[in-house]
Amino acid sequence: MSQDFYELLGVGRDADADTIKKAYRRLARQYHPDVNPDPDAQDKFKAVSHAYEVLSDPAKRQQYDRGGDPFGGGFAGAGQGFSFTDIMDAFFGGGGQPGGAASGRGPRPRVRRGQDALIRLEVQLAEAAFGVTRELKVDTAVRCTACNGDGAQPGSKPVACETCHGAGEVAHVQRSFLGEIRTLRPCAACKGFGTVIPDPCRECAGDGRVRARRSLTVKIPAGVDNGTRVQLSEQGEVGPGGGPAGDLYVEIHVAQHATFRRHGNDLHATVSVPMTAAALGTVLTLPTLESDLGDEGQQTFDLDVAAGTQSGSSVTLRGLGVPGLRTQARGDLVVTIVVETPTKLDARQEELLRELARLRGEEAVEGSLRPAHKSVFNRLRDAFSQH
Repeated sequence: MSQDFYELLGVGRDADADTIKKAYRRLARQYHPDVNPDPDAQDKFKAVSHAYEVLSDPAKRQQYDRGGDPFGGGFAGAGQGFSFTDIMDAFFGGGGQPGGAASGRGPRPRVRRGQDALIRLEVQLAEAAFGVTRELKVDTAVRCTACNGDGAQPGSKPVACETCHGAGEVAHVQRSFLGEIRTLRPCAACKGFGTVIPDPCRECAGDGRVRARRSLTVKIPAGVDNGTRVQLSEQGEVGPGGGPAGDLYVEIHVAQHATFRRHGNDLHATVSVPMTAAALGTVLTLPTLESDLGDEGQQTFDLDVAAGTQSGSSVTLRGLGVPGLRTQARGDLVVTIVVETPTKLDARQEELLRELARLRGEEAVEGSLRPAHKSVFNRLRDAFSQH
């Protein structure tokens, strides 16, 4: 074909490799016989494939620009053989390397990074709030000490694969109406590694790693909560071939506390007081969450129960909650007060209560119903209806 290759692809003579590749992909999608049933499409597809084969190869392109025949003969078209990878790239946007022959990836490395690992750790609420250091036992893949990770029995070493000669891939040629299509597949003999281990290590069977239990120390920062994951870099599974270890993630589960409940960085607790204490007022000394840890921090706090305190009322104590995971600013402690009414009275206690009721004019009490609390929506509706 006498048509200029640059004109066939619709690019200028100074076009770079990416421009040429994009032009070929566009034309290949347009003229591929599986897409375009026009009888002329097959010839057009062969022509643009041939042009791309020349212009995508720097040596062939240079020879073509000087007026020479890059194939050392007449027009060979697609029959000279072109990369099936380039056709797949045209339709699927792959990253194959340009060139007349199929460009493989080469042998796969035996040494690869290991997978990340995950373990779950239960801690107490005080430990989650203020931090703790724990010793853990983990079962993971570790580097084989017998072969130092290379998989070969000591005194031996991997050798080049005789089938692929170390390439890790073998070429398969198939003839079609497009000409010879060459594809590269992983070598079955060496599984794509390019080398074989004639005498595998007896400890790891050639994998370069074995499973073992080991101990490690993990520092849980203050402020963690349920589901928080602490990352330990390079403490996960050792990779194949003794490759670098992945990361270990410790997922925190916080045990339920007998007294305190956590909501964000706030702590909530409930305290019961006798009816007389609620009526007269009192001061209660109660333990803090830090008291679970022994002698660290503030062990108690004073709760001022004002005279006339009603059941269900709450008192907020600033800064006695949980530290923030990132800010370390502590939340609050919210204590709800429940007033206990005595259920059993002796004769003297009943006499005194009746005397109190008489003095307060509460011997006969008339009950009254109160409207239920309105929702936010109802309050907004009432507010707007007044305007």
